[in-house]
Amino acid sequence: MDEVKQIVSDIKNGNIKPIYFLMGEEPYYIDKISEYIDKNVLAEEEKGFNQMVLYGRDVTIDDIVSNAKRYPMMAERQVVIVKEAQDLSRTIEKLADYAENPQMTTVLVVCYKYKKIDKRKKLYKIVAKNGVIYESKKLYENQVADWIRRVLAGSKYTIDPKASQMLVEFLGTDLNKINNELEKLKLIIPKGQPITADQIEENIGISKEFNNFELRKAIGTRDIVKAHRIINYFAQNPKDNPLVVTISLLYSFFSQVLQYHGLADKSQRSVASALKINPYFVSDYSDASRNYPMKKVSQIIALLREADVKSKGVGAASLPPGDILKELLVKIMG
Repeated sequence: MDEVKQIVSDIKNGNIKPIYFLMGEEPYYIDKISEYIDKNVLAEEEKGFNQMVLYGRDVTIDDIVSNAKRYPMMAERQVVIVKEAQDLSRTIEKLADYAENPQMTTVLVVCYKYKKIDKRKKLYKIVAKNGVIYESKKLYENQVADWIRRVLAGSKYTIDPKASQMLVEFLGTDLNKINNELEKLKLIIPKGQPITADQIEENIGISKEFNNFELRKAIGTRDIVKAHRIINYFAQNPKDNPLVVTISLLYSFFSQVLQYHGLADKSQRSVASALKINPYFVSDYSDASRNYPMKKVSQIIALLREADVKSKGVGAASLPPGDILKELLVKIMG
C-alpha cells in the first residue's frame, strides 16, 4: 500500500515516468494505479486524441510500440494503457527494445495481472531503470484484516476487529470484493462511526452468530451447545458455508494454538506478534490452550486432516458435508 501511495504521489507532483509495468497476483492495486493514471494524467479535453486503451488479447507487441511511439496532439503527453497484458506473456519480452528508448511524451501503462515477468531478463531490468515496475502481491489471510483497517482509516472510518474478521472469513483475500462491500458500507454509515458486526450482518448479509469465526470460538471455549447450533446451521446452508473452508480455518486455528503452547512469552503483545493476529483475538488462543493440551491439539490437527480428505470424497463418498462436520466436532470435543 505504501508503494502505491508513493507512485500516486510522484504522479501528482509531476514526476511521471514513460512506462509503468504493473504485475502480480493481486489485481486490486494494478487496477487502482491504472485507473488513477487514466483519470489524472491528462485533462478531459486532451483525452480524445491522446488517450487509448488496448487489450492484450487484441494486439501484438508491435501494435503497442507503434501506438506508444506516436506524438501527442495539442497536449504535453499521451497515455496508452494496455489491459490484460498477461495475454501477451509469450511475447512480452519483445517490449524490452522499446523500454530501452521509450517515447518520453508517452505514458505507457502495462497491466500484467496474475503473473510477473522474470526479474533476470532484459525487460524487467530496463523498465526498472527507465520507468516503474510495481509487483502487486497477494495478501495472506492474516494480513487482510489490517488492510481493511488501513483502507477505512484513509476515509476516516474505523471497524471493530470482529467485523473485519467476518469480512475476511466471508470474502477471503479478494481485495476487490472486500473493497466493493466497504464502499457500500460507507454509503450507509456516517464517518467517525465504527463499523460493527451488527452492521455487517444487516447490510452485507453475513450472519454474526452462525459463521466460522463463532464456530472456532465456541470450540475453543468448549461451548458444545453453541458449536452444535452453528454446525446444524451450516448443514442446512451448505452452499453458504462450504465444508472445505470450515476445515481449513479450524486447521489454521489449531495450528496456531499448537504454536501458542510453545511460546515462552504469552503476553498479549508477544502472542499477537508471534501468531500474526490482532491483539483483540489473543484471548481466543489462551482459552483454547487451557481447554486443549498440546497432545490433544496434535490429535485435533490429525482429525482435521482426516476430515479434509473425507470432504474431498476419499473414503466417504456418500457422507454429506454436515455429517462429516458433526462427526469431527464429536471427536474434537469428546
